[in-house]
Amino acid sequence: MRLKLLSPGEMTADQKLTYDESITSKRGRPPEPMFAWLHSPEMAKHATRLGAFLRYDTSLPAAQSELAILVTARHWTSHFEWYAHKKLALAGGMDPKIIEDIRNRRTPKLPDAKSQVIYDVAKSLHEGHGLTKPLYDEAVKQLGERGLVEIIGLCGYYTMVSMTLNTFEFGLPDGEISELA
Repeated sequence: MRLKLLSPGEMTADQKLTYDESITSKRGRPPEPMFAWLHSPEMAKHATRLGAFLRYDTSLPAAQSELAILVTARHWTSHFEWYAHKKLALAGGMDPKIIEDIRNRRTPKLPDAKSQVIYDVAKSLHEGHGLTKPLYDEAVKQLGERGLVEIIGLCGYYTMVSMTLNTFEFGLPDGEISELA
């Protein structure tokens, strides 16, 4: 770990307020990158609120949100993010074969057109830095404008999460080994 993570007793009033808010949120605990973000308390407050919305309150079911998150975690080779969201994807009903394909950088066989467009959008955002007109049109058809905006939000937010975790070298919990190379 490259950054000193603050304990609640070391936090300023602003930092502690954000920390406490994260505990009372739907998460029930602070997200890992928040401990780095607390070095900028205002950023931490807004980032954790955005993250809570994107994790729990989008128009997408868990497996579809987790699909975009796993594509993002894999793109950034974010070990902690992959570790955390693989569990959530499985709990949300994602087929383990899909997860394995993403981990191995293979295109997965997805169960429906909506999941396929989520995968394609996430890959295109990370690798192509945008969407072609046909992919955009298909995304709006399958997801609606709200769903497309939320997929972009998931990819962008989890890019920031991945960058934070990678930059400050957040490790996996004791005894866990990264699946990503």
